Amino acid sequence: MFQGHTKERPPPAMPVEDGSKGDSEASDRLAEAYGSQIEELMRREAERRVSESVDPIENERLLGLSLSSLVESDSPDVVPALMSRLGPVRAALDGHGGALVLSGWSFEKSGNSKRALSLIIDLDGACVSCGAAPGTLKGIQDDLLMDPEVDRVRFDSSMLEWFDELQKEFVLLHGGVTFV
Repeated sequence: MFQGHTKERPPPAMPVEDGSKGDSEASDRLAEAYGSQIEELMRREAERRVSESVDPIENERLLGLSLSSLVESDSPDVVPALMSRLGPVRAALDGHGGALVLSGWSFEKSGNSKRALSLIIDLDGACVSCGAAPGTLKGIQDDLLMDPEVDRVRFDSSMLEWFDELQKEFVLLHGGVTFV
C-alpha cells in the first residue's frame, strides 16, 4: 500500500513566442494612459487644495502684476505674485507650510533685446527637506518660466545643505535645475 503523495510531473513547458515588441508597445501605451489619468487627478486635487486656501480675487490681482516692476520696486507683493504663478506644485508648498523666497534677481538681455528677468529662488518651510523636493524645484522652475517676463530661474545653493547626500546627488545629477 502506498502512502503519501505521488510525485506528479508538471505538463511539458509550452514554447512562448517572443512578442516582446508588441507587449512592450502595449505596456507603454497602458503606462502612458494611466500616467495621464493620474496626472490629471493630481492636477485637479492640487487645484482644489489651492482654491481652499487662496483668495481668487487676490490671486487674479497678483497674476496681473508685472514681476519686473515688483522686483525693481522691492514690493511686498513680489513673493505672493511669484506664488500666484505656480501650478500644482503650489499645493505641495502650501501643504508643507512652505513658500518661495526671492534671494536674488537681475535683468539680462534676451534675444529680442528686451529685458529678461533672472531669478534666484530659495524655499522656506518643511518643503525644503522633503523627499519630493527635487520634483518640487523642477515644478517651480517650469511654472515660473511660463511667465513671459522670466527668462531664467536658478536656486540658492544654500538649499543643498538641507538635503541628505543621496537627495543632493540626485537633484544635482537629475533634477533639471541649477544652483548658484
